Amino acid sequence: MSAETWQQVPLAPPDSIFKLTAAYKADTFERKVNLGVGAYRDDDNKPWVLPVVKKATGMLLTDETLDHEYLPILGLPEYTAAAAKLILGFDSPAVQEKRVVSAQTISGTGANHLGALFLSRFYGFNGDKKVYLSNPTWANHHAIFRNVGIEPVDYPYYDPKTIGLDFDGFINTLKTAPSRSVFLLHACAHNPTGVDPTEDQWKVIADVILERQHYTFFDCAYQGFASGDLDKDAFAVRYFVDRGVPMLVCQSFAKNAGLYGERVGALHVVSKDEETANRVKSQLSVLQRSEISNPPSHGARLVTLILSNPVLFAEWKQDISTMASRIITMRKELYKLLTEELHTPGNWDHIINQIGMFSFTGINPDQSKALVEKAHVYLTVNGRISMAGLNSNNIRYFAESLDKVVRGAL
Repeated sequence: MSAETWQQVPLAPPDSIFKLTAAYKADTFERKVNLGVGAYRDDDNKPWVLPVVKKATGMLLTDETLDHEYLPILGLPEYTAAAAKLILGFDSPAVQEKRVVSAQTISGTGANHLGALFLSRFYGFNGDKKVYLSNPTWANHHAIFRNVGIEPVDYPYYDPKTIGLDFDGFINTLKTAPSRSVFLLHACAHNPTGVDPTEDQWKVIADVILERQHYTFFDCAYQGFASGDLDKDAFAVRYFVDRGVPMLVCQSFAKNAGLYGERVGALHVVSKDEETANRVKSQLSVLQRSEISNPPSHGARLVTLILSNPVLFAEWKQDISTMASRIITMRKELYKLLTEELHTPGNWDHIINQIGMFSFTGINPDQSKALVEKAHVYLTVNGRISMAGLNSNNIRYFAESLDKVVRGAL
C-alpha cells in the first residue's frame, strides 16, 4: 500500500463571505450592491487608502536606515509598545508597572489564535477546555478555538425580539457558568450585530466577572472605527484593567488604518505583576517561534510611525473620523428612508442605535435570500449588512429593495 495521497480528504464548503464576494463580482447587474464584505469603502464604493498611510509609506520609502532583517520573535518593540498604549491607555498603570506582555501578530486573527493557543497550553480550566462566545459572534472565532482544542460554548447576546442586547441572558450566563470560565468579549462594534453594552452595563459585566473569577478574552478589531473616538472605543478594555480583571486583548489595525492586507495586529496579556509577565513572555515567544518565527515588518513600521509622530497621529485620528462619520451618516440616511419616506413596516430604530461597520437588519433568512437572488443585494443569510457598502449612489436602491422584501413584494 502506498503512502497517503489524500483521495479520502472530504471537500470543505467554501467560506461564506468569500463565496458571497465571488458571486457579487460575477454578477453583471448594473445596480448590484455588496453588503457582505467587512472592509471600508468610500462614497464611490472604492477601497480607501488613508491619506496618513500614504504619507507614512512615503517616509518609509525614503528612510535609508531601514533593512529587511528579521524582527524579534515577538515583533518590532516600538510597535508593540505603542500599540499597547493605544488600547490600554497612555497612562495605563499596567503598562507603567511592566505587567503587560505584547506580541506582534498576523492581524487580529493571529492575535486570537496566539491567545487561544496560550490559554490551551497554560490556563487552569475548571474541567473541560471551553470558551464562551457570544451568540452570534465572528464566525472565525469557533474555528480558531477548536483548532487549539478549546470547545466553544454560546452565551446569549443578541435578542431578535428587540434587535438589541440580551443583557439579562448574558449576565445570567456569567453568573451560572463554572468559576474561572473564559469569556470572549467584543471590546466595541460587536461583529456581526453592531450591538454594544452601554458603559453602565460594562461595569455590571465586570462586577460579575470578578465575582465569578472568570477570565476575559477581549477582541478589539474596531478601536476608533466604531465611534470615531479612539479613547471612547477603548472604554471597556481600560475599565476592566483598572478593575483588575484577569484578561488579554487581541488588537487589529486592519479596519482603523485600512491595512487589511498588511496583517498588522497584536496580542496583549495583562498579568498580575512583572515577574508573572516575564513568564508569560517566555512562553509566548516559544509558541510564536514554532508558528511564524518572526512577524512581518512593513505594516508594523507604518503603524509605529503613525502612532509615534504627533503630526501623523493627529492626521490618523482625522482619517478615522472620516470613515466613522460616513458610516454613521449612512445609518441616519437609511433610517430616514425606511421610516419617513417609504414607511417600511416595523421598528427600524436599531439601524441608528447599533454601531460600527455592521448592522443586523432583523430580516429572516428567506428575506435575505430574496434580496440576493432577486434584487442583487449581497448580504449574509442572517441579515447582517456592512454599512460601509452603502453610499449615496446605492442607498435608495437598497432601502427600496429592503422595503419590498419586508412587505413580501420582492
